Amino acid sequence: MPILDDTDREILNRIQSDFPITPEPFRTVADDLGLTHDDVLRRVARLKEAGIIRRIGGNFFPDKLGYVSTLCAARVPKEKVSDFAEAVNRYPGVTHNYQRDNHFNVWFTFIAPSMEEIEENLAKISEETGVPDIVNLPATKVFKIRAQFDV
Repeated sequence: MPILDDTDREILNRIQSDFPITPEPFRTVADDLGLTHDDVLRRVARLKEAGIIRRIGGNFFPDKLGYVSTLCAARVPKEKVSDFAEAVNRYPGVTHNYQRDNHFNVWFTFIAPSMEEIEENLAKISEETGVPDIVNLPATKVFKIRAQFDV
């Protein structure tokens, strides 16, 4: 893993939970931290390429936008995990997936306009991957925890 310098840490701390909603957000970050716009862009690109930044984007409450969300768990043979994850990631409603040490070893979240659409997509994923055991665990109550990591 690349070594982060103090400037990388400042940028990461700034953009995690206080990303500017401006026409040029990285210029705003640069101005706030006393850096150049190009330096911030170059550093963010390097951190993304290194896998330190996975994504930069908004988080929304699906129900406030008229969507539903669910957590899914799949029992995937070890030799199929990579292909399964790749198939799941092709669906635009999947926000992320991760592997767990459990019989149900691949978990992912799915957001869509309706539960019917999610169920149809889960059936397609199952058919495409040959993985029949996918459990749909719709949210009954949402708990949002602010995740801010002091880098």
